[in-house]
Amino acid sequence: MSALDAVQAALAAEHAAVYGYGVVGGRIGDARKAEAMSAYAAHRARRDALARTARDLGGEPAASAAAYALPFRVPDAAAALRLAAVLEDRVANVYSDLVRAAEGPLRKDAASALREAAVRAVRWRGSGVAFPGLTERT
Repeated sequence: MSALDAVQAALAAEHAAVYGYGVVGGRIGDARKAEAMSAYAAHRARRDALARTARDLGGEPAASAAAYALPFRVPDAAAALRLAAVLEDRVANVYSDLVRAAEGPLRKDAASALREAAVRAVRWRGSGVAFPGLTERT
């Protein structure tokens, strides 16, 4: 996978995370609303940075979809917590690909984004995984 392809995949995941956090924010309880808003802002910032990086690498940034299919229904705060953890796991997975594909400062940024997603996933889920970004790989 080229660095540009990995950047585009990470950008697509960030678009989906921004959308997903819109759902999380609408269902999460007041006690965790600030945390959801912080994660939403972090994903928007990463999305915008990745769009710039895609341009810098000579590509046209992947566009956001009008809507995204959620992995399950989110009728309440408990489901919103689960969705937030899933969003972070998915973002970590694509950043692990970007870490492998990139070099230099881009690789460092991707590793930082992977770490941030893994930490947020632990906060939402209450537990971690042995190798963040590799949880769905066999």
